[in-house]
Amino acid sequence: MKAVIVAVNLNDKEEDFEYKIQELEGLVEAAGGTVVGKVYQKRESPDPAYFIGRGKVKEIAQLVEGIRGDTVVFNVNLSPVQISNLSKELNVEVLDRTDLILKIFLNNARTKQAKLQVELAYLQHQLPRVYGGKGKELSRIGGGMKTKGAGEKLGEIKTRTIKDRINKIKKQLKEIEKQREEQRKSREDNPNILKVSLVGYTNAGKSSLLKRLTKRDVFISDQLFATLDTKTSLIYFPDIEKKVLITDTVGFVEDMPSEIMDAFMTTLKEIEDADVILHVIDISDKNWMKKKTTVENVLKQLKLQDKPTITVFNKIDKVVPSKDLIEEDVMENTITISAEKGWNIDKLFDILKKYAKQKEEKHGVCILQNSQ
Repeated sequence: MKAVIVAVNLNDKEEDFEYKIQELEGLVEAAGGTVVGKVYQKRESPDPAYFIGRGKVKEIAQLVEGIRGDTVVFNVNLSPVQISNLSKELNVEVLDRTDLILKIFLNNARTKQAKLQVELAYLQHQLPRVYGGKGKELSRIGGGMKTKGAGEKLGEIKTRTIKDRINKIKKQLKEIEKQREEQRKSREDNPNILKVSLVGYTNAGKSSLLKRLTKRDVFISDQLFATLDTKTSLIYFPDIEKKVLITDTVGFVEDMPSEIMDAFMTTLKEIEDADVILHVIDISDKNWMKKKTTVENVLKQLKLQDKPTITVFNKIDKVVPSKDLIEEDVMENTITISAEKGWNIDKLFDILKKYAKQKEEKHGVCILQNSQ
């Protein structure tokens, strides 16, 4: 994919706009593409037909032809009409921000559950576009078309086929959720098992931390949304005879598309069932505070803001050259680490042990109360 990115500034501060452009470039790279051109426009409101101005559309068309680009990517979400109009004018594939994220998800999903979740999100996002010409891409997702009669319009056929496929996927995901629910019930209220969920902005280093804590082989890549599949691993503390089940979850991103949030709700339930959350933050990222807030807002959406949380500032090795230079964390439930180098992992283990003991004590109190 040779992409021209189109960044539209709708009254954003300059620094926020630059941040969004950088993230868009990272998303293009994660989708396997290369940014070959950039076009910027500042607008107070979107144009109903193209989102950008008509003059800017012609400018982009000339640029795409001149550098032989094959894709135009917008940093905003476009309506079906805008997608259709832009595709006709530019004569190349046009993707909005959600399209791009879903393209990455389609490439990176590995397990049956992740593939179904991504397909569901993709179909729900594309469904309004079937009459705008975008629906032709859906044939590779949902299988062949079934018609009810020669007089049925192509758009109606596509719509019916997509809706049938969406319903089928939802049923399959419900079955998977039933299986997961049984697994969760078997672990519920076990005082010897601490359930931990890893959350964080995409590419914060969650997979690296999971690998370091569990000594498991985990796929790691320095790209956005490198891993989508939920992984649950076991840590055993023989000195206190406690087990920790730690689950990695899909990384979050600013303005997470609602289709993805809805489709991945089964996976996100793992966070709901956790005893404690590890919020992993890339401390070497200059935008870490903004990304921290994004994750906290997602947790609020899930009504999990009051769940016990440990803030894990990761990648400190990219900020200081030696473990000896790490300043001591003064805030409670906060720790600075390097998952790659193993710095302060022993201290993180100590924090997890503390929570494991607290769960046992709390469970013991509950048993006493119920027996009275």
